Amino acid sequence: MDRYILVINPGSTSTKFAVYNNEVQIFEEKLSHDIDELAPFKTIIDQIDYRRDLILNKLKERNFDLSKLVAICGRGGMLKAIPSGTYLVNDAMINDLKTQKYGAHASNLGALIAKQIAEPLNIPSFIVDPVSVDEYKDIARISGMPMIERVSIFHALNQKAIARMVAKDNNKKYEEMNLIVVHMGGGISVGAHYKGRVIDVNSALDGDGPMTPERSGSVPIGPLTKLCFSNKYTYEEIRSLNYGRGGLSAYLKTNDARIIAKRIAEGDTYAKSIFDAMIYQIAKEIGAYATVLKGDIDFIVLTGGLAYQNYIVNELKASCQWISKILVYPGEDELLALAQGALRVITSKETAKNY
Repeated sequence: MDRYILVINPGSTSTKFAVYNNEVQIFEEKLSHDIDELAPFKTIIDQIDYRRDLILNKLKERNFDLSKLVAICGRGGMLKAIPSGTYLVNDAMINDLKTQKYGAHASNLGALIAKQIAEPLNIPSFIVDPVSVDEYKDIARISGMPMIERVSIFHALNQKAIARMVAKDNNKKYEEMNLIVVHMGGGISVGAHYKGRVIDVNSALDGDGPMTPERSGSVPIGPLTKLCFSNKYTYEEIRSLNYGRGGLSAYLKTNDARIIAKRIAEGDTYAKSIFDAMIYQIAKEIGAYATVLKGDIDFIVLTGGLAYQNYIVNELKASCQWISKILVYPGEDELLALAQGALRVITSKETAKNY
C-alpha cells in the first residue's frame, strides 16, 4: 500500500527534504541558503514563508502531486522536555516555536513549515524525537549546585532511530535491550538506553561530555570561572568557545575531521595529540555510562559522521570493547528517521502524542 510522506529537516544554512513511500525514499533535495539570501530576515522564524515556498517550488519542478501525501513530518525544534515519540503539531507547539520560548534554532522551522503545507491538504503534520526528549532518571538531574539542574538535550532523533535499527537487526525489541549509543558529529552525545528509554545522556549542547569538533565539552569550572571574570572575554565569546568554536576547532582551526586526519597522516603530531584527546574523552564518557547501566549492556553503538573515520572507531574499540561488543552504524539518516516516526503512527504501531 502506498503511503507517501514528505519529511523536512531545516538547518542553519540549508533545508533538506525528501518524499518517502513507506520507508523507500522516492527523492531527496538539499536547498542551500547563503548568507546574503538569509540577511533580510531578522529572526529564524521570519524565514518560514521563504523556506516553505522553496520546498513547494521544488516539488512542483518534480511534478510531484501533493494530493498523494498522507502526512508531513518536520524536524522537532527547541521545545519543552517531553518523552520520546511522534507528536502531532498543535497550537501549543506552534506557539512555543514561534516565540522561541525554549531557544532559537533553525530546526524550529520544521514543525512550522510542515503544518503550513499539511493544513490545506487536510493531512496530519508531525515531529519525531526532538532534541528535548527527556527520559532521565530523577537522580540524573542532580548536578551538584541546587540552582542548576542537569537537562536532557541530545541527538534524540538519530540515537533513537539507530537503537531501533540495532534491535531489529538482532531480532529483538528496542524495549528489551540495554545500549550505549554514541552519536559523533559536530556535537557528541553518549546515551544510556535502558529498555527503550534514554535514562541518562550528556547535554550535548551546553558544555557537558567530551570535546567535539566544535564544542568544548566539560571543562574545569574553576579556570572557566576565572576566564568569565577576567574582563578579557565577552559573554558571546565565552559562549562561542563552548559551542561553535570550541573543541577541535579551537585547537586546530578546523572542525573537519577529514582535514585533521590528513594532517595526522602527513606527520602533524600536535593535531594527533588533540584528536587523540577527543577520542580519549569519548571513551571515558562511554565508561561512565556503562556504570549507569551497571555493566548490563547488549551493545555499544557508534554512529554519526565521525563513525566513518576508521581511526576513531579503532581507537574506541581498543579502549572500550572489554565493556561490550561494539557495533558501527556510521552517518545519520535523519530524513528516514522522520519518515519512520510518522509511519509508525499511520500504521497504528504507535499512537501520536499531544504536546
